[in-house]
Amino acid sequence: MSGGYVYIMASAPNGILYVGVTSDLVRRVYEHRNGLIAGFTKRYGLKRLVYFEHHDTIQAAIQREHNMKHWSRTWKVRLILANNPEWNDLYDTITQ
Repeated sequence: MSGGYVYIMASAPNGILYVGVTSDLVRRVYEHRNGLIAGFTKRYGLKRLVYFEHHDTIQAAIQREHNMKHWSRTWKVRLILANNPEWNDLYDTITQ
């Protein structure tokens, strides 16, 4: 798929959250899960993909990520719970 993705990684259910954007969700989540990129997700052990959404353009995904990063934690958790109430790791669903 072309375009871009906004995604949320978590350390555990109700754990530390990270909002990111990418044009290649499988590759980016793989990098997070395997600690290949230094930074926030590696430092805090965020390996669980708990939410993602696709956008037709990378610009739209970047704008959505920018907006979501300004949301309160409560809003982000509500978004996750509405789509993934068990906080399942969604990585396997994107690699099939």
